[in-house]
Amino acid sequence: MMSISIVSLLASQLSRNDEEPNIELAHRLASEKDHAGIEVIIENLSSKDKRIQYDCIKVAYEIGQVKPELISKYASTFVELLKSRDNRLVWGGMTALSTIAGVASESIMAHLNTIKEAMKSGSVITIDKGVLTLAKLAAVSKKNNDEIFPFLLQHLEACRTKEIPQHSESTLVAVTDENKEKFLNVLRTREPYLTAPQLKRVKRIYKKLGS
Repeated sequence: MMSISIVSLLASQLSRNDEEPNIELAHRLASEKDHAGIEVIIENLSSKDKRIQYDCIKVAYEIGQVKPELISKYASTFVELLKSRDNRLVWGGMTALSTIAGVASESIMAHLNTIKEAMKSGSVITIDKGVLTLAKLAAVSKKNNDEIFPFLLQHLEACRTKEIPQHSESTLVAVTDENKEKFLNVLRTREPYLTAPQLKRVKRIYKKLGS
C-alpha cells in the first residue's frame, strides 16, 4: 500500500463518523505487515489535526490487538501520550500499551511511574487499560511481578466497587502461587459490598484459582 495514501484512508478524511474505516485500515496494515504505513500512522499521532490524531491512535491500538509486535517498538511514543492534556489521546495511548505489554515489557517497565500517574487522574478507560497493562507486565517475570503486584493489590483495595470484577479479572494473569492468597484476601474483604452480579464474577475468579 502506498504510504502516501494512508492518511486519506482515515475515517475523518473520508467524512465518516464511525470507526469502521480505521479498523479496516488497521487490519490491512497488520495483514500486509506494512511497516512504512504503520510509521505514517505513528507520525500522525502528532498531527495538528485532532481528528487525524484520534483516527491514528485508534488504528495503532487496533493493530496492537491483532499483531502487537508490529507496534511494540513505539512503546515510548504511547507513553508520551499519557502526558497529553487530551483525554482521548491519554486513554488511546494506554489502550495501545495494554496491547503490547507482553511483547514490549522492558521498554514499558522503565515508565511505570508515568502509567501510575496517568491512572491517578485518568478516565475510566485509562484506569481499566492501565490495570490491564500493569497486570500483563507483572505476568512477564518474577522481577516485574514483585515490583507491580503490590500496587495492583492496593488498587483493588481502594477502587470503586463496580470496578472490582473487571479489574480483578484483568489482574488474574499476574496471579502466581506466591501471591494468590494475598489476592484472594483482598477480594474477600470487598465481597460484602458487591452486588449479586458482581459477586458472581468474582466467584468465577475463585473457581479459576481453585479456591
